[in-house]
Amino acid sequence: MPQAAQALAEPVISPALDAIIDLDRYPIHQPENPLTMALVEQCRAELDAVGCCCVRGFVRPESIARMLAEAERLKPQTYWSENANNPYMTKDDPSLPEDHPKRIFNKRTNGFINSDILEADSDLRAAYDSDEVLRFVSDCLGVAPIYRWADPLGRNPYSVMDPGHEFAWHFDGNEFTVSILVQGAEKGGMFEYCPDLRTPENENLEAVTKVLRGDRGPVHELDLQPGDLQIFKGRFSMHRVTKIEGERTRYIALPTYVLDPHSVNRPERAKQFYGRAEPIHYEREAQRPDRLLD
Repeated sequence: MPQAAQALAEPVISPALDAIIDLDRYPIHQPENPLTMALVEQCRAELDAVGCCCVRGFVRPESIARMLAEAERLKPQTYWSENANNPYMTKDDPSLPEDHPKRIFNKRTNGFINSDILEADSDLRAAYDSDEVLRFVSDCLGVAPIYRWADPLGRNPYSVMDPGHEFAWHFDGNEFTVSILVQGAEKGGMFEYCPDLRTPENENLEAVTKVLRGDRGPVHELDLQPGDLQIFKGRFSMHRVTKIEGERTRYIALPTYVLDPHSVNRPERAKQFYGRAEPIHYEREAQRPDRLLD
């Protein structure tokens, strides 16, 4: 076997990563592998077209089973939140017109298993700490460098939604979100999103308002299955999760990557989602990567 081919066929990889990600099908530890290069090109094309891409069966079923067991063990420590939010997760501003999107609130009920309580041998933690996964996400986005999020609570949590829960339309506080579905709802729990509804230069308030009032024109749907990897530009694409129906809890892992290694959630958003704000949220409040409402 030629030396170059041998080097490609026998990479040095973390045994933990091979037990989590289906590297036989998706050899992301080999950036020059034709399979990986084709996958990256496919993901880039989808991200360019609709701000979202999906890699089916990226995480091995055995790893998904371990993630589900971890999430169920930690579920009693979930921070639950039932509220109404506008797309920016900010408070009402009576100085604005009633039809301004900052004044349009919809129901949100969900919980988070915060990143700082994940177990030491967590598959989710190991995948998030993997340089191979970081590089793959960066290659798919066509953006480098990207960083693991500095937010200690929201960097890689599990989102938990019980039957009857729903997550209203919103924008994310970070540029990129990677989602791994761990367990889907029996019915409902559909991920809906509006690609690139705003930009760093334009909030596009009129289009945001139309979607909040029921316009389905810009709305896309993604039916995730356990083990699927989703890469999503959630800072600029408004999105939601529809109401959970049936008897089964929906768990989704949310490893999160950013352009600015210094950035964290605003204190208000940290308290809304994770139940508390840490000193780092207040210290970095004034240091934001853009001027968007949030």
